Amino acid sequence: MTTDPLAPLDLAFWNMESPAHPMHLAALGVFTANSPTAGAHAADLLAARAAAVPGLRMRIRDVWRPFGPGPALPTAFGGAVREPAPGFDPHDHVLLHAPTDDFHAVAGRLMERPLDRDRPPWAAHVLPGEDGVSFAVLFKFHHALADGLRALTLAAAVLDPVDLPARRARPEEPRRPALPDVRRLPGLLRGAVSDLGRALDIGVGLARSAADVRSPAALTAEPTGTRRTAGAVLDIDDVHRVRKTAGGTVNDVVLAIVAGALRRWLDERGAAGAGLAPRALVPVSRRRPRGAHPQGNRLSGYLIRLPVGEPDPLARLAEVRTAMDRSKDAGPHRGAGAAALLADHVPPLGHRLAGPLAGRAARLWFDILVTSVPLPGIALRLGGHPLTAVHPFAPLAHGQALAIAVSTYRGHVHYGFVADAFAVPDLGRLARAVNDELETLLTVCGP
Repeated sequence: MTTDPLAPLDLAFWNMESPAHPMHLAALGVFTANSPTAGAHAADLLAARAAAVPGLRMRIRDVWRPFGPGPALPTAFGGAVREPAPGFDPHDHVLLHAPTDDFHAVAGRLMERPLDRDRPPWAAHVLPGEDGVSFAVLFKFHHALADGLRALTLAAAVLDPVDLPARRARPEEPRRPALPDVRRLPGLLRGAVSDLGRALDIGVGLARSAADVRSPAALTAEPTGTRRTAGAVLDIDDVHRVRKTAGGTVNDVVLAIVAGALRRWLDERGAAGAGLAPRALVPVSRRRPRGAHPQGNRLSGYLIRLPVGEPDPLARLAEVRTAMDRSKDAGPHRGAGAAALLADHVPPLGHRLAGPLAGRAARLWFDILVTSVPLPGIALRLGGHPLTAVHPFAPLAHGQALAIAVSTYRGHVHYGFVADAFAVPDLGRLARAVNDELETLLTVCGP
């Protein structure tokens, strides 16, 4: 294992973290159990397997000076690197908790805790169920260590082995010279000008997105550092029924259900109303499966308005579909939703100095995060115990009260909600509203 400089977006996530807003993503996996000791056995397995996974041994270390030639130079003066952690002990990261009858209540409290920045920034919390027939594991990964796809790869490495389709070997990236070839300078200059134009275009989009905004007060919060989680599970066949009748994609239906659930939840709070359309950031991965950057975060996104103020569920779906089609036509490299691309234009020292300010600016850019986390279609197990549900959790941005993540696994759509515990004490009601909204869509779509 060698030293690996952090990509610009990874560095941004590392520096925008604060005690009240840890930048880890997570997933709560629920497994069936055949005995009350299944959870303890699972913890032993996780610790033993983690010791053999190189990616779980990597810590993140800040650097203030150049430390090598070639590709490492851009990380100088305020950058950071991934490197093997000395004295790595997986038992520091795999923690067995007391039995509980409420996995989400414990998960919420655990989501409040930042990961130890002096160790490899990940943790696996094993939660035995009081009923003895289930247990859960909360996997936490810092966003600078792994994005959703990389976190899935690391988590899968400590689950029971599965037969995956063979992948072609990825060609090695040619080593870049310390200085550019002078023959390439005209092309490099054209690229720099193009990049600058793209950055300016994104900046204009950000400014426009912050103008004339009517954001629900329920989606903003003064940071308290507290967290609450909840989950909802839908049958994917029901989602496809709505899609086939009303049109659009599965993702369009998933987003429309979020809009409808928010409308129900806000209406109960007396906060819904005509014209209400919070800005939703929908991240898009730019990573190529066999690209040259297997570990770095490479994200863009779409920024759309969720038609919460529209009373007709089919009209809400149509508006979501139109907004997503418009964003896709423009592409993930244009508009305010592509703000993550600006990280590539900021020097490492800029991330170090401006990271906290960038984190605080999120509420000016979007009101709610709705992200999709990929999961394999194969059945996953731990110690022979099948995974029956998995709720992904996204980081909660500064000044925002709610984030939503969605995964599809084994014929079901799993929603994961993370909220500020003081701002959203009724998070369970919002989770239940997801099921209510799907039932309404099925009713209006007919048999």
